[in-house]
Amino acid sequence: MRHPVTSTRIRVDLVIYPGFKCMEAVGPMNVFTAANRYLAAAEHPARYDARLVTPTPGPVCSETLLSLQAEVALAECVPEDTVMIAGALDIERALADTPEIVDWCRRYAPESRRFASLCTGTFFLAEAGLLDGRKATTHWSVADLLQHRYPKISVDADAIFLNEGNLYTSAGVTAAIDLALAFVEQDFGRDLALSVARDMVMYLKRPGGQSQFSSLLTGQMSNRAGMADIRTWIHGNLDQKIVTLDLARRAGMSERNFVRHFTREIGRSPMEYLINARCERATALLLETDLPLKTIAHQVGFSSDDQMRKVFVRKFSLTPREYRERFKSAQAE
Repeated sequence: MRHPVTSTRIRVDLVIYPGFKCMEAVGPMNVFTAANRYLAAAEHPARYDARLVTPTPGPVCSETLLSLQAEVALAECVPEDTVMIAGALDIERALADTPEIVDWCRRYAPESRRFASLCTGTFFLAEAGLLDGRKATTHWSVADLLQHRYPKISVDADAIFLNEGNLYTSAGVTAAIDLALAFVEQDFGRDLALSVARDMVMYLKRPGGQSQFSSLLTGQMSNRAGMADIRTWIHGNLDQKIVTLDLARRAGMSERNFVRHFTREIGRSPMEYLINARCERATALLLETDLPLKTIAHQVGFSSDDQMRKVFVRKFSLTPREYRERFKSAQAE
């Protein structure tokens, strides 16, 4: 959704603290800095004013060897527009060590235009009670912990980022860049966001709701050589009609035994994995080519473009045509 810019200064407060994930501050900062260069070149009057906010001003050590200099004290920071809170590797320790961030979120989140948590930063919003009754995401590795600690939240462990009102939650690390790009698109339109993505050598600006894992990455998590072979065969034959029984025969198992082993190893049933693989191939073709929808549907193994449309609406809440129009890569343009 496009939000018209009504000010020449868009304040972005990036909240960090000892042990924060460095890329989750540096990535968005780079996005807004690059956006400012393009805005200046276009003689646009608006600029992003991004700054680092922390409980105790000065050098703030990240989880890496790098520290960032934050001059704005959290206690003195009154957000004007957008807030982004970085996550931490040890988020439970961060919650215990910096309870003032939770209080600050509780106080200022309702008044901000956009209030976002990055990766495990979602725990700060959850601890403040801001996500009760809402859907939220976080890094996949702590999704179960988030759900256990805060059962009133509907945790989606698969999304890149989610939006509930003025609150945003994102997945791990690089998803912070995706969310920052989404904010640029909201403020100044798709063309500028794609220019920034190209400037940062990001091949594709991923939409919110897209999976944190590709099916290839998920398949690589399997330790069984036989399942790896099946996964490789699936990706090499997406245009063919594939049924579970055929896959089981290739694995030398009964259908029931194969489904059980595949699901345990991969984390998804064979048919769920197949649908995800077809969707990933289809999205790549939608964004990288100008092929007709019927051709794409045929190449990735959907029975028709109508079946592909139904799957896309269920998975992305967008038709293939809408997906292409909204997320066309800069390179394809």
